[in-house]
Amino acid sequence: MKTSTNTTSKVSIIIPIWNSKIWLVGCLEGLRQQTYQNFRTLLVDNGSTDDSATLIQTYYPHVDLIRLPKNLGFASAVNIGIQRSRTDYIALLNIDTLPHRKWLETLINRLDNSPPDVGAITSKMLLMANPTRIDDTGDNLSWYGSAMKRGYGQIASDYAKVDEIFSPCAGATLYRHGFFDHVGLFDERFDSYLEDVELGLRGRLCGYRYLYEPSAQILHHGHSAGVVGGRYVRLMTRNRLLIMLKNIPTQLLLRHGWQLLYGQLYFFLAYKRPLDSLYGYAMFLAQLPHLCRSRRNILPQRTIPLEQLDRLLTKELGEPSLREIIGQKIIGQKTKGRHLCLPNS
Repeated sequence: MKTSTNTTSKVSIIIPIWNSKIWLVGCLEGLRQQTYQNFRTLLVDNGSTDDSATLIQTYYPHVDLIRLPKNLGFASAVNIGIQRSRTDYIALLNIDTLPHRKWLETLINRLDNSPPDVGAITSKMLLMANPTRIDDTGDNLSWYGSAMKRGYGQIASDYAKVDEIFSPCAGATLYRHGFFDHVGLFDERFDSYLEDVELGLRGRLCGYRYLYEPSAQILHHGHSAGVVGGRYVRLMTRNRLLIMLKNIPTQLLLRHGWQLLYGQLYFFLAYKRPLDSLYGYAMFLAQLPHLCRSRRNILPQRTIPLEQLDRLLTKELGEPSLREIIGQKIIGQKTKGRHLCLPNS
């Protein structure tokens, strides 16, 4: 694999890993076969215990490897990689992916030919189990606080044109390095989940836009829809509130306050894990000092008009109705084949 460690490379591909040995060969071989090769690959190991590091050092010695003593979460891992990079562009990539040969070349061509206010280009992520269906083509955020994968589960051929999106998915996106210099890094207090949507919203406040490139295709394994564990519920409950109250101007919070409150009730019932939801609210309250400091720093930098920001967030919840959720709770049925929330959103 041709991966340069000097500043002449145009792109740094940052891949966070944690006990990811099963996916390493597929992803790294996919990068080896890229038609564009002026990049360096930087793996940030979040304290793996499955011999991932040994495999990398043995078979991919030219890949830069940063080994962390423990799992610091997605946001901290990629931030370390970004801070170590001096290239013009930074690609963030999930390890459980298989990039098509022209994936990186296509992203670079699109960003090279985009105006400076386009901060990132996101990929056409396809379900590895069924490549005719979409996994993600960018993320949306609603006034209820819910984040949704754009196009999830839909026919891939329906997403065949370049589009402006609300926020890129950090699982397979090419960013300008200057975007991070201006907007800042991922918020490490999020730990995992929704940190890319929060960064996308922060960039929007500063006037950045993002594009979806349908020719930059990549297969993604991801997580099973509807799989909701305690840690997931706690972090999503906290982070959903952090996104909105950290970044949204007061006037719009008052305008859409009832929707935000409805979203809290909705997910409290939908998750069916009341203790974990309550714990998530407690975690949010513990972050109030950080939230207040962040608002004081972020909101004065806003360049986008309020009404334009209002239109960027959707008024669609993007989930099964609350009536359906309550009905299922009463009769004790489990939700089948529906995604109440998305681990990667």
